Amino acid sequence: MTRPTVARHFARFVAGLALEDLPPAVVTRTTLLALDTIGSCLTSSTMDFGRAVLLTTERLGGPAESSLIGGKAKVAAANAVLANGTLAHGLDFDDTREDAIVHTGCVAVTTALAVGEAVGASGGAVLEAMIAGVEVMCRVGLAVPGKFHARNFHPTALSGSFAAAAAAGKLYGLTEDQLVHAFGICGSQASGIIEYLADGSWTKRLHPGWAAHAGVVAALLAQAGFIGPERVFEGRQGFYQAFAGGYDELRMEQLLESLGKVWEVERLTFKPYPCGSIAHPYMDCALRLRAQHAIRPDQIAEIHCRTAEGPVPRLWEPLAAKRRPPNGYAAKFSLPYLVAVMLVKGRAGLAEFTDEAVRDKTVLDLAAKVHYELDPTIGYPRQFAGHIRIRLTNGRVVEDRQDHPRGGPDFPMTREELEAKFRGNAGLLMPREKIEEVINAVAGMAAFRQLIPLMTSLRS
Repeated sequence: MTRPTVARHFARFVAGLALEDLPPAVVTRTTLLALDTIGSCLTSSTMDFGRAVLLTTERLGGPAESSLIGGKAKVAAANAVLANGTLAHGLDFDDTREDAIVHTGCVAVTTALAVGEAVGASGGAVLEAMIAGVEVMCRVGLAVPGKFHARNFHPTALSGSFAAAAAAGKLYGLTEDQLVHAFGICGSQASGIIEYLADGSWTKRLHPGWAAHAGVVAALLAQAGFIGPERVFEGRQGFYQAFAGGYDELRMEQLLESLGKVWEVERLTFKPYPCGSIAHPYMDCALRLRAQHAIRPDQIAEIHCRTAEGPVPRLWEPLAAKRRPPNGYAAKFSLPYLVAVMLVKGRAGLAEFTDEAVRDKTVLDLAAKVHYELDPTIGYPRQFAGHIRIRLTNGRVVEDRQDHPRGGPDFPMTREELEAKFRGNAGLLMPREKIEEVINAVAGMAAFRQLIPLMTSLRS
């Protein structure tokens, strides 16, 4: 008997997924993921990149079937996810799966909401689609930890279309064979280079939106009879050969075996800061040292951080440029800036990532004192760890270490913290009463007969 392909394993899982079979904790976690994602969309819709993508998707148009979150219009589902996926990831305030290094809600949640609205799905069906997307996306990334980045690709960009095809395919009612073809089509749509790191340009923000758009298109094509390669993942000229230089077949078998048994949605990390989660343990260390020792910037002679080799090209080098990021977006990927801003201001919210904020002389002078050294004992990307050692001008040395970012399974954020984060994000666009209505609605999504009232409330 022929062993099923990776794509067919995924297709069978997606087709057979049913909300009533899921542990209640998985469903609850998914509603929190949905709330967190929607909050990021709402905030981004008020900003320059958000307005640009909303305007563009309005021009693309299509049948008025899916809402633009924070916008005024309804457009075709494939175009709505182009905008909403971009909005969800645009501030780097969205979830991360360590090891896989993928952001899931910006694709799985936005796709499920848009397609669910388009087809008149129930809240329960939409949650099924979200979970399907998360579980597929995480495993696509977990099969090759660190290898996409090593070849200068953004893992979310590459894996996102498969998540969107899973979520959209679930809601469009694709058969197992059609889902297999949809995944096959996604392999030829995968893209997403990381050259944005050089100048803080906006393309990373677009990656999840483009991936979600590709996944919805792939699902529609497959439903119409278009055929994609079944061995898209493991083939000799397949996805992993092209983007990762191959993969560990045994590792993938283990990931497929865990489908429906181990729920990756429970392993996601939510973000307390709007920047790359790899940096968060360093930022927490800096904050604790500042508070515990009442450190002032003028008392600091030198700062040393220990890091794994993997994040160096994205967060540390070229060091001179990272110490003086050219704009607010580039600062999100600069560990010298992120450590310095925590030590100077004791916070890193949206206000610390404006173009004006990153020109603060006190912060930049301190960033110039930040150095790094490689530590081979840090198990990146399995582990996002931070270590800071500060030498003060009086010769005293203080240091701190944190082995995981806050917001993940090892160091979780509470529901109250996540709801407070949502209030802060949504408050840029919504009145307080409406914010509370959305929080309650998302928490009770599983009982919705239709998603349309919620989506209508998210338009401005």
